[in-house]
Amino acid sequence: MKGNTLVNTNQLSERLSTLSRDQFYDVYKRFDWPTELAHDSFAMSPEITTLYGTNVWSSLNDEQKRKLTICETATLFSNTLNGEKLLVAGLSKQLYSGARATPEITEYLHHFIDEENKHMIMFGIFCNKYVGRIYPDKKFATAKDYAPGEELLSFYALAMVVEAYGDYYNVQVMKDDRCDPLVRDISRVHHLDEARHLSFDRAYLRELAAEYLPTWDEPTLTNFQQWLAGFMRVNWVTFYNPAAYRDAGIPEPYEVQKIALASPTQAALREKISAGVVKFFQKIGLLNAKPDL
Repeated sequence: MKGNTLVNTNQLSERLSTLSRDQFYDVYKRFDWPTELAHDSFAMSPEITTLYGTNVWSSLNDEQKRKLTICETATLFSNTLNGEKLLVAGLSKQLYSGARATPEITEYLHHFIDEENKHMIMFGIFCNKYVGRIYPDKKFATAKDYAPGEELLSFYALAMVVEAYGDYYNVQVMKDDRCDPLVRDISRVHHLDEARHLSFDRAYLRELAAEYLPTWDEPTLTNFQQWLAGFMRVNWVTFYNPAAYRDAGIPEPYEVQKIALASPTQAALREKISAGVVKFFQKIGLLNAKPDL
């Protein structure tokens, strides 16, 4: 069973490498960057902003709503960029690193790294050009004294959470003609790359879980499941960004954050976006229950 799974992962890596070569692009030439975003467009679908469904959203005028969508797009891009910095470092560490770095996987990891680097470039340009900064990284606690396979499982589980959440927003925005053409184009390019990355994440996590989880004792597995559920909760909080509210001209940003996090509309959105990842993690044993998000 283990051998068949590895063969399938290698075969998938070969297909993904071919797709990456076929869809290769120069990030510096791919996009046209206007001086400012269109004044008659949103930068994010209103329904997926963090204030939608709250009384704060209802109180905003049209320009504040538009500005909020720009700042929340910058939050999404900053969160993704900050996650991808760690991802590139972790992927680089795995190159040519022993038995697990098969030739097929190694080749795809090179494409994975190349594409994540391109994402950091395009997200960095957007944030600096239209908001004036990249929102700072949030520090997350990671496991120490890893059990066998735990470091790799932690790495790809975190990658999948960050990529899957961001991809939901990408898909919504790229299909929404209310949104600025540049943001829709960035979202489309990112989605195409992330679809390949998520396919690899799922295949590799399934293989790793099947190999290593049966070797862990109960406390190790429980601690890992609790840690992953905690990361998924904390990661959501970074979307509710007081700095973005402040930059959008919304007063009392920390109070606004509390209102948004407590909103039933927002809780339903978080559950909807997280559902596929939660179901997958439960299926392969990384979670034992739906986390409270």
